[in-house]
Amino acid sequence: MQNNYETILNYFDNRSTNASAESFNAKIKAFRAQFRGVRNVKFFLFRLTKIYA
Repeated sequence: MQNNYETILNYFDNRSTNASAESFNAKIKAFRAQFRGVRNVKFFLFRLTKIYA
């Protein structure tokens, strides 16, 4: 509790959450699952940035 009290109170002060970051992580996971066994990592990251940036 002592380590994270600022982020916990941030929700109550500003009503801000990390939902957008969680959503973006879910999109990346789904994209990665769709292209399993990627051999060219540079091209994978290029496509990832073009689609979600």
